[in-house]
Amino acid sequence: MTTFTSTLPDSLLAQLNQYAKKLNIPKNKLIQKALSLYLDQLERAEYIKSFQQYKDDTDIFQIAEEGMTDYLNQLTNTDEAS
Repeated sequence: MTTFTSTLPDSLLAQLNQYAKKLNIPKNKLIQKALSLYLDQLERAEYIKSFQQYKDDTDIFQIAEEGMTDYLNQLTNTDEAS
């Protein structure tokens, strides 16, 4: 594990201290969890944004429709073979 040193505003550090004591966990673990959750949210936001960019793209929609048709055919063929 790598050591990381940073500065924080006094008010944020006070909140960190408060919640670390309240939750009875080390400050570094609280920072680690908070950062992990924040980065997950950023990743999800990027994912959503990519879908929103293509929501009106007729070519992407057609490709998706063709893929769903192929998938439905595979399911139908599997059911008939059973």
